[in-house]
Amino acid sequence: MISPLQSPLLAEIPWLEHGFGTRRDRPPEDAILLRQIHSDLAWRDPRSDTPGDAHFTRRRGRRLAVRTADCVPILMVDTRRRAVAAVHAGWRGTLARVAEKTLGEMRAAFSTDPDDVRVAIGPSIRSCCYNVGEEVQAAFRSRFAYADELFSAEEDDPVRNRYPAVFMTGAPPGHPYDPRWNRHQPARLDLAQANARQLEEAGIVHVAVNILDHCTACDRRRFYSHRRGDAGRMISTIAIVEKKV
Repeated sequence: MISPLQSPLLAEIPWLEHGFGTRRDRPPEDAILLRQIHSDLAWRDPRSDTPGDAHFTRRRGRRLAVRTADCVPILMVDTRRRAVAAVHAGWRGTLARVAEKTLGEMRAAFSTDPDDVRVAIGPSIRSCCYNVGEEVQAAFRSRFAYADELFSAEEDDPVRNRYPAVFMTGAPPGHPYDPRWNRHQPARLDLAQANARQLEEAGIVHVAVNILDHCTACDRRRFYSHRRGDAGRMISTIAIVEKKV
């Protein structure tokens, strides 16, 4: 079945079917899934279980799919060339520019013009719930000039606010290691925005990128979340079909 959770931007395209899965949706039997490895590998018309994290096609009826449970599902459409792509972007894939590289592969294969591309970014862990450490922050700052715009401060810690000197000198005597005693402050990463910004930097206009406002970690009823410890995965799909009636 096609998930009822759709992007209004892509729903306007008459020859397209797409959907972002929830924990209640069963994936279509004809969905083609990669063996996702948190990479920047993007393939044209690969076989199922090919290692990689993005695939694209111009073939009618070929239903591309990605699995996610906090990572970002990205569906891309070249409206002029009638080509589509499905991308899985965790923080490692985002850092490796998997979405941007997929667009580049579509340009090479189909002469895709970024001006003709529409993008839907589906449910993922949002900045309200996605705390990352100094290593991830440093990695993003080394790759993206705008990285500081992707991070926001972690929520205030009342203990840290009341006893700032303790956090400057390390853990109190006799206390076990606690990440709160680190001198490096966690920050919240907006992974969906990181991918949107990446695609905009690659030439896709801002209004052609639609981010669905759902956090997988917040909404336990609708979505699986790896960070919550869920084993399940949502399936997001996209396909070129006959014109809708």
